[in-house]
Amino acid sequence: MFRMWVRQWKDNHMIRDTVIEDGSQDTRTHKVFRALEKACSEFDLAVPVWLDLTIRDFKRSSRARFTKDAFVEEIDFDYLEIWIIEEDTDR
Repeated sequence: MFRMWVRQWKDNHMIRDTVIEDGSQDTRTHKVFRALEKACSEFDLAVPVWLDLTIRDFKRSSRARFTKDAFVEEIDFDYLEIWIIEEDTDR
């Protein structure tokens, strides 16, 4: 099972979070994009843009932060964080 934890932060406090699960046989990349879209839909946010720094951080640690620079719209929080908390073990 693939699980991604998505959290919204403001003033060093988590204001909202969700865990998205995906049991499909799709690629990890597709699962990450789909989970991010699902979480953004749940939070009523536009899907952020993957900046070079975000991609580097995610490749290194399976975690990434999307700050206001990654969003087209104004946001009322400091950043959105994603974190892979469980990966498929059969791959």
